[in-house]
Amino acid sequence: MKLCLSEGSLGGLKVLAAAKATGAPVEVQWLPQEAHVVPFLTRPQLPALQLENGSFLFSTNVISQYFFRLSGKEISSFNNEQSDFANQFFEWDITELEPALSAALYLHVVQEKKGEDVLGIIRKPLDYLDQILTKKGTSYLTGDVESAADIVLWGSLFPLLRDDSFLPNELKALRSWFQNMNLKEYCRKAVESVWTPKGLLELKAYLQKHPAPSLAFEKSATNEAKEEESAQQHLLPVEGMKNVLITSALPYVNNVPHLGNIIGCVLSADTFARYCRLRNWNTLYICGTDEYGTATETKAMEEGLTPQQICDKYYAIHAEIYQWFNISFDYFGRTTTAQQTTIAQGIFQQLLERSYLLTETVDQLKCEKCARFLADRFVEGICPFCNYEEARGDQCDKCGKLINATELKKPVCKVCQGTPVVKSSQHLFLDLPKLEESLEKWLAVSQSSGDWTPNSRYIARSWIRDGLKPRCITRDLKWGTPVPLDGFREKVFYVWFDAPIGYLSITANYTDQWEKWWKNPEQVS
Repeated sequence: MKLCLSEGSLGGLKVLAAAKATGAPVEVQWLPQEAHVVPFLTRPQLPALQLENGSFLFSTNVISQYFFRLSGKEISSFNNEQSDFANQFFEWDITELEPALSAALYLHVVQEKKGEDVLGIIRKPLDYLDQILTKKGTSYLTGDVESAADIVLWGSLFPLLRDDSFLPNELKALRSWFQNMNLKEYCRKAVESVWTPKGLLELKAYLQKHPAPSLAFEKSATNEAKEEESAQQHLLPVEGMKNVLITSALPYVNNVPHLGNIIGCVLSADTFARYCRLRNWNTLYICGTDEYGTATETKAMEEGLTPQQICDKYYAIHAEIYQWFNISFDYFGRTTTAQQTTIAQGIFQQLLERSYLLTETVDQLKCEKCARFLADRFVEGICPFCNYEEARGDQCDKCGKLINATELKKPVCKVCQGTPVVKSSQHLFLDLPKLEESLEKWLAVSQSSGDWTPNSRYIARSWIRDGLKPRCITRDLKWGTPVPLDGFREKVFYVWFDAPIGYLSITANYTDQWEKWWKNPEQVS
């Protein structure tokens, strides 16, 4: 095995100490910090361990654990509880300790700050470790014998706590443990090899080349006034930093979310958001419930409630469930807000002023028994394209084709099961053919340089190939964003025109400076 290290590497201490503690049979190769060792990574990553089969490990915690497992030390001496406890420390180190230490170390090494400016950022994780050690009453984190967890956390803490002023005297258990680890021969040798004068200079140069870490770990307020002030502060793009805006599909508010909802969109976005924060990128993750549309009206009828009552009921359920799963939204909002109305109507007015809207008379299905037009989910029938028997009035879920309700074979009113009749109504359409030429040019550039999946390429190209058609953006419903135009004020926007605007309005409810996130492509990705 070959262990690739660099002097001054933040992760180098723990992996080298683990190698020496376990007697791992590794050849150590010293390289510059910017050396590109792992061939399939897009950026330099040291330390890295090349195994005999040619594969690589490049997580410092995984490398340290690998050395211990290879030696058999923890396997022979650990019971299940100790093993679980060690794994808990590895995860805590990555998600809580290292981000805080990274921010504190940047302030100390690059900005040369000291005292409470630095200590305030790491005080909470230090207190946590001291409490754990005090409660267990053992010499080491997992028991009476040092483990990979001890070396991993010592290696994370040493670059900062080598300055004794950052380790408060009152944290007696932590201070005793840290000083004990410093005396271990394998730790001393790792420090002598990695933490050299040259290494310190390389570390400072390395930190200066990278954006300042997010200081989301700043010390908590010490009184109610500061806490209130902190609560009113919102994440905004920061010049000179990597700013990342993350959204996930807005869940419909008409049901209790299940694992499929969470795994299908929310969890993947949450994983990416956590990754971005670990990279110390300035990250905003927003989401919320999609509350307009016929699905909400249908659910309200089923439960004998108003649409607003349904939204209020299920919004609270959604928010509670995502909180239970610890989904790390910076803000979880909803679409039934004044901001949604303002922004959606504003976009509509711009489309109207730029002549991207058409008015057409549309034949619609109307249930005379219910005295209402049957939009979208209020009507079902047989798909005219694939003969699926439960196609909705706007789309077939089997073949995926967009359809008009009047095209359905054997249509049925979902409310009373009656047979609807065809009636006429005026509606507004988005003039997509007018955008087709510019859209096709944009697609050609985007698909050649962007990361499109084969399926998304095929669908987009098929729509262009078949020719874009005008698309209706209004509905004869009561529940939705009102259309602000004479002759159409009794109608609402179609949910697929309205719902995507929810990402903007939810951000606007989070901060009145929402445009800095959504209209700032130079700084936000």
